Amino acid sequence: MSNTASHLDETSAAADSNAVHKIDQSGFASLGLDPRLLDSLLKLGYEEPTPIQRAAIPPLLEGRDVLAMAATGTGKTAAFALPMLHFLNPEARASERIAGLVLVPTRELAMQVAEAVHRYGKALGVQALPIYGGAPMEPQLKALKRGVDVVIATPGRALDHLRRKSLSLAHVKVVVLDEADEMLDMGFAEDLEAILESTPKDRQTALFSATLPPRINSIANGHLTDPVRVRIDREVVAAGESARVRQVAYVVTRNHKMAALGRVLDVESPTAAIVFCRTRTEVDELNETLTARGLRAEALHGGLSQDQRDRVMKRFRAKKTDLLIATDVAARGLDVDHVSHVVNFDVPSDAEAYVHRIGRTGRAGRTGVAITLAEPREHRLLRNIERLTGQPIAVEAIPTVSDLRARRLELTRATLRDAIIEAAENGGTEAGHEVIASLAEEFDIFDIAAAAVRLLDAGRQGTEEPEIPVASVRPERSSYGASGGSSSGRGSRGDRGDRGARSERGDRGIVGSRSERPSGAAGRVASASASGKRSESKAAPKPRASSGSMTKLFVGGGRKAKIRPGDLVGAIVNESGVPAADIGAIVISDRHATVEVPSGKADQILEALGAAHIKGKKVPVRRDRVG
Repeated sequence: MSNTASHLDETSAAADSNAVHKIDQSGFASLGLDPRLLDSLLKLGYEEPTPIQRAAIPPLLEGRDVLAMAATGTGKTAAFALPMLHFLNPEARASERIAGLVLVPTRELAMQVAEAVHRYGKALGVQALPIYGGAPMEPQLKALKRGVDVVIATPGRALDHLRRKSLSLAHVKVVVLDEADEMLDMGFAEDLEAILESTPKDRQTALFSATLPPRINSIANGHLTDPVRVRIDREVVAAGESARVRQVAYVVTRNHKMAALGRVLDVESPTAAIVFCRTRTEVDELNETLTARGLRAEALHGGLSQDQRDRVMKRFRAKKTDLLIATDVAARGLDVDHVSHVVNFDVPSDAEAYVHRIGRTGRAGRTGVAITLAEPREHRLLRNIERLTGQPIAVEAIPTVSDLRARRLELTRATLRDAIIEAAENGGTEAGHEVIASLAEEFDIFDIAAAAVRLLDAGRQGTEEPEIPVASVRPERSSYGASGGSSSGRGSRGDRGDRGARSERGDRGIVGSRSERPSGAAGRVASASASGKRSESKAAPKPRASSGSMTKLFVGGGRKAKIRPGDLVGAIVNESGVPAADIGAIVISDRHATVEVPSGKADQILEALGAAHIKGKKVPVRRDRVG
């Protein structure tokens, strides 16, 4: 088997080095596509091929079979659709017209791929038809009788048409299996075998999958001929750069999860979000609760009729719905440009499912946020996901009531600023001057403005919400044993009961490649909130390990620099090797922070932090002069 130049399959690179494809690093024109396709791409705003497109298009244009491993959102639809369209002959008669077959796992993905094929092939006059279960059969029968060039089908409905003899695959030149691993997971293995057996033996076949389990290799061995193997790993983000999808998790007990979701959504203010749940029942309950909170939410799951699902998706795409509450299967293949956030109401037990879920945001160069609500017992699953993806998931404290107030004031400020700018641009700045002038005779102008802000902000606040308690998390014995941090067992026994979610806060700002977070220090962190409401007196007692002499260190950065207790704990553990269990109370103020460390290790920690970065910046660290 041969491979592409920059994405060689490790197992076969040496064996077929003579068949390696050299990928030109310029634009689509270098790939040898039909000029009419290039014009279509130009009109659609496509500029540079993605890695999967650079790797897969040349061998497909050569007529080679391709076995590709690429994650959702990497541009693989164009990678197989463009070569397919390049070879099609739309002028052939209807009886010989179906030249391309694309098999996909879900109705939504079938519609998405059909739309893409139509857009790419518009200049060629290509006719694409999605066929899927749950839709009326008659329109599909009529369209097939008229003749189409490309059929995009779910396996069950394709097999149904084959048995009715309404679908003929005798002249198919290209077959594509998209999201092949998902089709197998959904139980379509036998259907796929039957469909492939109905196609010509000399067809070209391309198989695209997010993973390559043994079952995929079995299909490849049985139905692909000497395939070019392509593997596109997830983009590695260079140190100091931001990932396209910011991944964050909040540890919360089950009975507070709904309140936590509402709090997080209020603070994040997503443009549009998809909230994933495990069951239909959970989707319906969550949808009802969020709608009652005044949010524009819609449910999407397999229990809805196809007409209902179509209406839900139409409203979501039209931005008439802000939140889509969905199960995995129902949302498979969705590609909505304006999705800014993905929320996992539960941690997926399968790390691959997590990858597929967060692929709904941050697509094709856009930025996004992936939020996971994890129960304390699910903390281990987060670590498994980190190991699979190679990307850190920052575990942070649930936003407090003070954080929420600060966010609402931010929104109020932004609303006022926009109103002032709009009034200035439209010549309406004098509106209200008479009222302000009259009030200014009696009150200070700043008091008048502050009162106006309070009135505007009052409409956002609603009822006062209670604080959400911090959930206890058992420390992981081996969190730092292999990376030069705390030893695997130290400090893990006597103080388990007071380890909270804050112990697992992310270390995104800490230099280095370590993605594991320290598992101690949470229960004894005293953190001031965004408005300074959390008092220093709330510091929890020091653990047994820190009962000796302690030295207080001064850190020249605080809330204004977005430094949180977890950042300090992570920096100390990562850079000095001092166990998290040895760290004492941490207090965060607006412009500085203090942290208690064992006196005997103070110099070691000072030296290590002096060369480290916290939140991506170097900050001064010294002994606290008053402590």
